[in-house]
Amino acid sequence: ALARDNKLPNLILDPVIAGELNERTAAWRRVIVTAIGYGVATPALSGSLNYFDSYRRASLPANLTQAQRDFFGGHTYERTDREGVFHTAWTDAHKSIGDISERMAGNL
Repeated sequence: ALARDNKLPNLILDPVIAGELNERTAAWRRVIVTAIGYGVATPALSGSLNYFDSYRRASLPANLTQAQRDFFGGHTYERTDREGVFHTAWTDAHKSIGDISERMAGNL
């Protein structure tokens, strides 16, 4: 792959390697599911599949992490469908954290 393109930023982007990976992805998933079913840990195999899946996505599901941070600490979050910074009063027990501009005052 690097002999064909020595400026390749990631081997996954090489057409030959990408073709091989795409052709074998279903089997890769079946192997991991089978291993999990038998209680066999496959951290490198499943971790590499997670990396492969995340590398192919234009945007990742960080919204769950952002929501959890906002729920437990009032950190706010951004949305992909609207501009701005948001905070949700998840329950009555959540106090207002005030306007974002008040909390950002003095930050560079």
